[in-house]
Amino acid sequence: MQRAWAIVERDLRRFRRSPMLIWMSLFMPLLQLIVLGYAFGGNVKHLKLGLVDQDGGVPAVKLHELANAVAANAQTFTTISYADRGQAIQALRNGKVNGVLTIPPGFSRRTLAGDDPRVALIEDNTDNFVSATLAGTFGGLLSAYNAPPPSTRRLSSQVTLETVELYPYVPYIQYLLPGTIVMSIFMMVMIGGGIIFIDDKARGLHEGYLVTPVTRFELIVGFNLSGALKAMLSGVVLMTVGAIIAGIPNPLEPLRMLRLLVVVAITAMALVSFMFLIMVRMEDPLLPRALFGVINTLLWFPSGAVYPQQAFPGWMRAIAIVDPFTYAVHAFKALFLKNTGFAAISFDLMYLAVFGVLTMAAATLLFRRTLS
Repeated sequence: MQRAWAIVERDLRRFRRSPMLIWMSLFMPLLQLIVLGYAFGGNVKHLKLGLVDQDGGVPAVKLHELANAVAANAQTFTTISYADRGQAIQALRNGKVNGVLTIPPGFSRRTLAGDDPRVALIEDNTDNFVSATLAGTFGGLLSAYNAPPPSTRRLSSQVTLETVELYPYVPYIQYLLPGTIVMSIFMMVMIGGGIIFIDDKARGLHEGYLVTPVTRFELIVGFNLSGALKAMLSGVVLMTVGAIIAGIPNPLEPLRMLRLLVVVAITAMALVSFMFLIMVRMEDPLLPRALFGVINTLLWFPSGAVYPQQAFPGWMRAIAIVDPFTYAVHAFKALFLKNTGFAAISFDLMYLAVFGVLTMAAATLLFRRTLS
């Protein structure tokens, strides 16, 4: 037992010399509790609703006022007025709004005449949580609209809500596919790039580069390109096989595949640059393995990969704004679930490209070209 205790004592002393591992062991369960607790099942709010009023009469204005009351109190959505219905639907396809409420011409006349007045709610049903929230909110809104004033006994004409789904039904496995692709790229970046880099440093293999005339920038670019190529391979395989398994319509359409390859390449470069920025000064080979779970929890769930960001509290939405996963997931959703073009994902690609350049530049500045 004395010899066994000596082994225990040696291992505990070694563990004590890694305070970061101790901190992560204690912090990780709390982080998962907080992030996962707020990442599922919250009330979806702060949506954007396009409003197209083709009538302009008094009953239509009353509907406006009820929508504005919902926006001011429940804050389920905010309204954005559009003069043209086609422009509003294009904004819906590009993800600028979550739904479009159309008040057709003659709505006021039909309401006053009791001639079956109708309004249309056009939904982006690629996110079933968002579309269900909008449909439920407007069902309640029209119930309030149709309620007769207390001073009258005569029933007013009932306005009917017609729900129009912009895309075919999207099962949850298709909704989950974009986030899964980003996760596969990230896992390959961490395992095939970051962990191998740290292990090479621990074994002394990395020092072979440092006695050559290769510059710091060339070293970082070489490491990044190697990690990005591995991550791209993982992303392309899951992108192709996952699309077939999930039942994406026309998964191998050449133009869509080309756009997806561009997103995979830019996402891989952004994430591998971010990973090298984190790993560039690390020496302990155990630390990246512990860090993997923390980064995964902190970036993947707030990205909207499994539940809409509109249901998150403010601090999680703040994380999502700077989170590169957010823009990669949005780009993959737009291409897989809506089959849009580059116009709908241009900001996503720009953010990922700028993020990759900045993190690579920071990693180059922090890289120490010295032997340990």
